[in-house]
Amino acid sequence: MRIIDLRGKRLTRAAMLEAMPRAEMGTREAHDLVAPILEDVKSRGAAALRDFGEKFDHIRPEHLRVPVEAMREALNNLDDGVRAAIEESVRRIRAVCSSQVPEDFHTDLAEDARVSQRWIPIERVGLYVPGGKAVYPSSVIMNVVPAQTAGVESLAIATPPSRKNDQGLPDATILATCAILGVDEVYAVGGAQAIAMFAYGARGGEPQDGEVLCDPVDKITGPGNIFVATAKSMVSGMVGIDAVAGPTEIAILADKTAKPGWVAADLIGQAEHDELAGSVLITDSEELAAAVQAELDKRVPRTEHAERVATSVTGRQSGIILTDDLDQSVAAANAYAAEHLEIQTADPDAVVPRIKNAGAIFRGPYSPVPLGDYMSGSNHVLPTGGTARFAVGLGVHTFMKPVEVIEYDKRGLKTLAARINAFAVSEDLPAHGECVLSRFIDDPYDKATLADQERKAGL
Repeated sequence: MRIIDLRGKRLTRAAMLEAMPRAEMGTREAHDLVAPILEDVKSRGAAALRDFGEKFDHIRPEHLRVPVEAMREALNNLDDGVRAAIEESVRRIRAVCSSQVPEDFHTDLAEDARVSQRWIPIERVGLYVPGGKAVYPSSVIMNVVPAQTAGVESLAIATPPSRKNDQGLPDATILATCAILGVDEVYAVGGAQAIAMFAYGARGGEPQDGEVLCDPVDKITGPGNIFVATAKSMVSGMVGIDAVAGPTEIAILADKTAKPGWVAADLIGQAEHDELAGSVLITDSEELAAAVQAELDKRVPRTEHAERVATSVTGRQSGIILTDDLDQSVAAANAYAAEHLEIQTADPDAVVPRIKNAGAIFRGPYSPVPLGDYMSGSNHVLPTGGTARFAVGLGVHTFMKPVEVIEYDKRGLKTLAARINAFAVSEDLPAHGECVLSRFIDDPYDKATLADQERKAGL
C-alpha cells in the first residue's frame, strides 16, 4: 500500500481534505452512457428493458416482474443455515429500526397559536439491490426493513438477472429474502435501466407484463455501480434519492496496540468488494504500518479474490496514512469521513466521541465491518466518498417526511396581523400583508385609511 506521510505537517483544512485518498469516478463518461438508457426506457418501457437486459446481462427475461411462485420456490429451496442467518439479521435490524421511528410533536406559541410536525411515510419507494461481482441479499434487508418500519405502503425491488439462471430470474437467495420480508413486487432489471424504470415507470411490452409493468416511485434507494449512481443523480429532482454512492471504503484508526493480522484482514475484507474499493489505515505507529503491510503481503495472495483485492489495496484510493499522534489521526479520520470507520486503539471509548464524520463507527477490535454488513442491527447502506461530512446512512428517517402543520385560530392570527403586514411591506410584498389584514379590516388596499382601520379592528 502507498504511504501518505502527514508527520511533521501542519495542514490547513483544505490541504488535509486534498491529502485523503479517493477513487477516480469517471462520472462524465458514465453520464454520456446513461443518458440514452434513461431516455429509451422512458420512451419504450418494457421493450427497452428487455433489450438492455439482453445487452448487459446477456439474457432476455421472459418475466421482467418476477412471478410470486418463483420467490416461494426460492424460499422453499433455501439452505436452512442461510435462512436462519437471514432471519436473525432481519430480527436485529427491525429491532433497531423500531427505535428510530420519530415522534410527532407540537409547540404552542401562544393561545390559539400552534405549530405541529407530522412524520409521513413516503408512499412508494423503489429499492435497488446490486448484482455484479457479488450477491447482496443483505442489501434487500437493509433497504426493506427500515422502509417497512417507516410505514411505506408500496415497495418495489429491482435487481439484475442472475448469470446462473437461464430463465433470467435474479439470484435465488435474493428472491428468498424478498419472500421472507413479504415483498412481492420484484423486477429482474439491473443497472441504469432499473433506475429509469423506477423514475419514469414502464408500460408493458408483452402480455405477461400487463398494460403497466411498473408504476413510477417517489424515492429510489440502494447502492450500485457507477452507472446506477450516475442514473440516480440524473433523475434526482424528479424523484428523491438516498445518495449518489461511490465505491465502498473502510478506514481503520489504529495505534500500536492493534493486532496487525486483524487490521490486514479487515482491509482485505473491504477490498474484496471492488477494484475501486478504498482500504485506508490511519496510524501514528510506523511499526504497526510495517507489520500490517507484511500481513497483507502474506494474506492477499491466499484470499479467493486475490487479484481484485490486490488491485484495490494498491490503488490510489487506498493507503496507509502516517500521523504524528492520536490527535492527528483523529483529524485525518474526520477529513477522510469514511463510509466505515473502525477504531482499534488502546482506549476506543476515548476516541469515539471525537469522531465527527463517519458513515458508521465500529468500536474496538471485536466490531469489524462485516458485523455491520450482516448482523449487527445497524444499516450498511452508508455515505461514501467523504460525503459522511454531511450525509447519513439509510434508516427509517430515509423513508419519512417531516411536514409542519400550522394551526392558528382568529385570536392567534390577530395578534400578529399588523406585524406580518409591516414585515411584508419591508420586503416589497404588500399583497402578503393584505391577505392577512383582509381577515380583520374591510379594505386593506386603502393605504390612506389603513392605520385607522387597523386601530378600529384592534390590531
